[in-house]
Amino acid sequence: MKRKKKNIARSPTLQTVLMVEKFIDENSGEFRKTELFNSLPKKMMWQTFQVIMEYLASVLKIAYDNEGYVVYIWNPEFYEKIKNRPAIELK
Repeated sequence: MKRKKKNIARSPTLQTVLMVEKFIDENSGEFRKTELFNSLPKKMMWQTFQVIMEYLASVLKIAYDNEGYVVYIWNPEFYEKIKNRPAIELK
């Protein structure tokens, strides 16, 4: 009896997400998505990479410029400056 494989998106580990995020932070604006995937320090499945990129974009850590380059936009120093201001409501 053969089992059917389902096309389920790969669930990345936290370590993998952090590795991709760090690589993007260190190389912000230097690679387009496919170039970035091929330049990562550790290889992974394309589907796993896609899940990570969608996650990082959804939490506003990365964006794509008008030429398709991946740019790291999260700024922890700015966050530290504004987090305690009364006019700022963080959720």
